[in-house]
Amino acid sequence: MAHHKQITPGPKAGPAALTAGCISRIVEMAWEDRTAFEAIEAQFGLNESAVIDLMRRHMKLSSFRMWRKRVTGRRTKHAVLRGAVFLRHRATHTRP
Repeated sequence: MAHHKQITPGPKAGPAALTAGCISRIVEMAWEDRTAFEAIEAQFGLNESAVIDLMRRHMKLSSFRMWRKRVTGRRTKHAVLRGAVFLRHRATHTRP
């Protein structure tokens, strides 16, 4: 029996808790190298610290540690560091 915690969303996500589908999408975007935290915030209203908290609660401890090690200081995860013009996420399976 799986236990799912509800997460209070940011202002752009609306008053209801994030759905399992939204959480899954946020986790996917957080793992992607080229998706900046700012893109997640623009789409879901969760800032970097909220994404880190979500990842901590919805991943195994070893997976969370691996992810944190991977994204810490990574230029592509921060629009300011990479000089990003585009904050919109585009899935790799979509057409340009």
